[in-house]
Amino acid sequence: MPDRDPRRLAAWAAAALVVVALAAWYLARSHPSANASPPPVATIAIRPSGAAAGTRVVVDVAGAVTHPGVYRLTTADRVEDALARAGGATRRADLSQINRAAKLEDGRQILVPARAPRGAAIAPAAGPATTTPAQPVNLNTATLEQLDELDGVGPATAQKIVDYRTEHGGFGAVDELDEIPGIGEKRLAALREHVRV
Repeated sequence: MPDRDPRRLAAWAAAALVVVALAAWYLARSHPSANASPPPVATIAIRPSGAAAGTRVVVDVAGAVTHPGVYRLTTADRVEDALARAGGATRRADLSQINRAAKLEDGRQILVPARAPRGAAIAPAAGPATTTPAQPVNLNTATLEQLDELDGVGPATAQKIVDYRTEHGGFGAVDELDEIPGIGEKRLAALREHVRV
């Protein structure tokens, strides 16, 4: 006759439940369900503190904008975002002169130039044009527009001068202009009388 001891039956039942629970756990681990979260969830949690969120930068938005000033953004933002923070460009703004898709850099000035008046759009060249200002321009405080007015300095070179000034904490001597790409010995000699530090 089979043994019907209740304690022994309870022990067998408990052992069977443990085996069933272990089997269910093993099956759940080896066959993930269709709506289980994929592993990239971990990367989404890490991403905002990385490069996608960007680090904080401070930029100066000046020129033909509604509210010129200093704004705090991130390196993930573009020049277009800085213009939006400054209230947008005015009707006089010449947006073709700036790259609105450029990424922002800390300490950079975004200067939005104004369009020239229609009557003064084309000036006749009577002789060799000298657009140098009467007073020497201070390399450490000059705006992009003032640097652009120097003879032989265009918008791109003016921006390089401002970038050099920002990266090196200003100019210590006029001769440092020689370190800027696009300014050679001849151009430096021509500029020497028209700039100062």
